[in-house]
Amino acid sequence: MAEIDEELRQALAAVAPGTELRDGIERILRGRTGALIVLGYDKVIEDIATGGFPLDIEFSATRLRELAKMDGAVVVDGQVSRIVRAATQLLPDASIETNESGTRHRTAERVSIQSGFPVVSVSQSMQIAALYLAGRRHVLENAATIISKGNQALQTLERYKNRLDEVMGTLSALEIEDLVTIRDVAAVLQRLEMVQRIRDEISGYVVELGTDGRLLSLQLAELTSGIDRDRDLVIRDYLSPMFERTPEDVIESLGSLSQTALLDVASASAALGYSTLPETLDESTSPNGYRILSKVPRLPGVIVERLVEHFGGLQRLLAANLDELQRVDGVGEGRARAVRDGLSRLAESSILERYV
Repeated sequence: MAEIDEELRQALAAVAPGTELRDGIERILRGRTGALIVLGYDKVIEDIATGGFPLDIEFSATRLRELAKMDGAVVVDGQVSRIVRAATQLLPDASIETNESGTRHRTAERVSIQSGFPVVSVSQSMQIAALYLAGRRHVLENAATIISKGNQALQTLERYKNRLDEVMGTLSALEIEDLVTIRDVAAVLQRLEMVQRIRDEISGYVVELGTDGRLLSLQLAELTSGIDRDRDLVIRDYLSPMFERTPEDVIESLGSLSQTALLDVASASAALGYSTLPETLDESTSPNGYRILSKVPRLPGVIVERLVEHFGGLQRLLAANLDELQRVDGVGEGRARAVRDGLSRLAESSILERYV
């Protein structure tokens, strides 16, 4: 499943299992009848709707099922709380291109494109329901099928997350030893983006599942906790000072890469503002220290910023004594000792994890 945008996400949430609308759609499928349901009503829908009869009644699954037995479309309001029209014929602009062949599906796609509202088409012959929105068609699969896909994606995510933890741990040790290369950083960003994409895919399944997706949502949250923060800190540590871009720009660049391009570490290097030449990838680089300092307990973000600005790099931070640390605004003797001890413990544990 491709990553879904916010507009489609909201539409899928409206038809997810556990909603009254999905219950109505399931009733229509079990009754082996077809239906055309427009999720929104405005002047555009009013102009292309003809015949039938206007209504203003509370929405319910049973009412939708009964009204769908008649020829024509059912129109509900945008909140799916009221049924506005029933048994109405929709006459969208015939010049709107569509790849659908059946009359109901062609109408659904054209109405969705012309109005901007989601439209659900239930096929009587094929016994499937499809959601149309802005030229896209999304088949509404049953919960068991989506859960199966979600669990497979979750297993993939777990493998990628384990590999990400390994390369993040290696990066920490290399940072302490001042042995980081651009290739090392690019490999970490590459893995972070891969995990992010799998997370987005599973998030789509969670939305589709509605109330049935709670367990999948909890597992996803546990596996990906802190991913966004880690990515932001790595970017802030290594973003080229000659590259006039923000961390948000880097994230956008990584997100725009194709799956094939993402497999090349040079693409991640380019997103940070470094050259993509093979020899450049093996050049040394040093972090600013944001990520390592973020691991020091009870160290406020504003103090982290001041420490990085004052010392200008992780190696100088690691070499700083208590007096030097106290020269930073807001760092007294107690906090200086906490920073010193915290960095020492992190250095020791990172080296041990790598070599033991």
